[in-house]
Amino acid sequence: MTGATPMLRTRGLVKEFTGFRAVNEVDLEVSAGTVHALVGPNGAGKTTLFNMLTGFLAPTSGTIELDGHDVTGLRPERIAQRGVARSFQITSLFDELTLVEHVELALQGRDGRGYRFWRSDKQLRRYRDETDQLLDQVGLADQAAKPAGSLAYGQKRALELALALAMSPRLLLLDEPTAGMGAEDIARTVDLIRRVRADRTVVLVEHNMKVVGDLTDRVTVLQFGKVLAEGPYGEVRNDPKVITAYLGEARA
Repeated sequence: MTGATPMLRTRGLVKEFTGFRAVNEVDLEVSAGTVHALVGPNGAGKTTLFNMLTGFLAPTSGTIELDGHDVTGLRPERIAQRGVARSFQITSLFDELTLVEHVELALQGRDGRGYRFWRSDKQLRRYRDETDQLLDQVGLADQAAKPAGSLAYGQKRALELALALAMSPRLLLLDEPTAGMGAEDIARTVDLIRRVRADRTVVLVEHNMKVVGDLTDRVTVLQFGKVLAEGPYGEVRNDPKVITAYLGEARA
C-alpha cells in the first residue's frame, strides 16, 4: 500500500446474527482506481460484507470508511449520495418500462427529482443525451425503445449496469455480474466492466475465477467470514490455503 487514502477501508468489521457470526473481524483496503474481487466458497460472508458496505446491513462492530470518511451504519441512500452504486445478483427491472425510461428514472433519482413517471417533453429531454450515452456505453443503444422484459438475460445485466452508472459513482460494487451467463455473455460483460472502470473503483463478488483473473488488480478470499488470503490473483491462486478452500476445482 502507498500513502494514498484507500477508496474503501474496513477495520474489524463484524456482523452477527443470532448464534452466528457471518463476518468476523474483516480488515479490507481497496485502492482508488483498482478492480478488487471478493471471492470464497458459499457461506464465506461475501454478500453479508457487500450489504454492510452499501448500508443494507448495519455492522455489529467495526468501521467502514469511504475515501477517508467514516460511513459506518449510514443508510443506503446516504452512502449512494457519497458516490457508491451497486448492482445486485438478482435482476430487479420493470418489465413494461423501456430501457430509456429505466435510465431516465435513475437519472432523476440521482438529481434528487424523485422517480416521476409523469414527465413533460421538456423534462424528458433534460436526460435524453445522457440516457443515450449510457445505453451506448453498455451496448444497448439499439434496444433503447424496447421494454426491459423483452431483453435477454445478459442484456438485462447490462441495463442494470447502466442504472448503476447513472448515479455517477466513484465506487461501483458488482454482485455476481456474470452469474447465470453463457460464455458469450460473460466475455461481453468482462469487456464492458473493463470499459466502465475508467476513473472509478470497482469491487466485485464473483465465482468465475477466469473472470477474476481477467479483470482484477487484487483479490480478497473469504472463508467462514474471515479473510483467508489477499493479494494479486496470480499470487492468491497459488496459495495452498486458497486451493484447499476454494480454487481446487477451478485449477483442475
